[in-house]
Amino acid sequence: MEKNDLLNQIKIINWNLRTKIVMAPMTRSFANNTSGIVGEDIVAYYRRRAKDGVGLIITEGINPTLRGKGTLGVPGLYTEDQVNAWRKVTGAVHEEGGKIVAQLWHVGRLTHHDLTGGFAPQAPSVVKADGLVHRLRKPYETPEEMSLNDIKKVIQDYASAARNAVKAGFDGVEIHGAHGYLIDQFNSEVTNKRTDKYGGDIFNRLLFMKEVLNAVINEVGKDKTIIRFSEIKDDIPSYRWTNPEESVKAFIQLFNEVGIKILHPSTNDFTEKVANDMTFHQLVRKYWDGIIIGVGNLNPEIASNAIREGTIDLAAFGRPLLANPDFVQKILEERPIKPYEAVTDLKYLN
Repeated sequence: MEKNDLLNQIKIINWNLRTKIVMAPMTRSFANNTSGIVGEDIVAYYRRRAKDGVGLIITEGINPTLRGKGTLGVPGLYTEDQVNAWRKVTGAVHEEGGKIVAQLWHVGRLTHHDLTGGFAPQAPSVVKADGLVHRLRKPYETPEEMSLNDIKKVIQDYASAARNAVKAGFDGVEIHGAHGYLIDQFNSEVTNKRTDKYGGDIFNRLLFMKEVLNAVINEVGKDKTIIRFSEIKDDIPSYRWTNPEESVKAFIQLFNEVGIKILHPSTNDFTEKVANDMTFHQLVRKYWDGIIIGVGNLNPEIASNAIREGTIDLAAFGRPLLANPDFVQKILEERPIKPYEAVTDLKYLN
């Protein structure tokens, strides 16, 4: 492996990153379940990764509103106390020379009123998800179809959370528009049956995501807003786009229209071919000349090759960074990387 592909410094827009290694967003559920406030354990958790040399940290999903909460222990960015708690995290990361962005995550229909303050799940249409709510282990509930006022309110919630992210000292914001959560529920023909301007063809279905992006960009700027999008859906493992290339072209057209600079295409397997003998990230690169963050069960060798080939600019790692707080130093020193073990690495904040 050519170490420099991952370990060299890089300037991404206005961020000077020490390495091309990104900490992928991973749900940890260690915030106070009632208040949504993160504690000193979360401060230490992110500090360790920044001290190790991770170039860019993307936080676990953070709720922009209580109604967006999809499991136990998820942090928020909608109260002053939550903002103050996150300020300790960003301060710790910056002290260690790192950069950190807040991922804003609204789960839409994939929740239960036990988690949302008694409110029913929200969704573009009344389409109930199959399965059980993560950790709560209760069936997903039938969602309410969002009115135009509901849509406007949620967009304002995203804008407010982005504004709070700036107050908390984050270097930017990532919008979680992937994996079958609220934004992706609007994007998909499976969950979006609307007949108004937010439903119908793919460009109408993408309108909600476009308006969320514009609202967040208005708060933090085009250069500091990342969008995560995907074909895959956590609650529908078999789902695939009918025409992946046309879908990617539609997404890229929207991203160009809003002027965003950084994309985070998400997949479970970085090497899987999705169309015309191309992987998801190769397909995105075909139509996108901006920054691409690669993710999907990467290892250092695959990531290094993809950066060298120009498919991606940065490489995001999830489970390896849970199991190895010294992940970057192990790559630098060519030491073995400890395999991820859910029983310990998911249960504890190492």
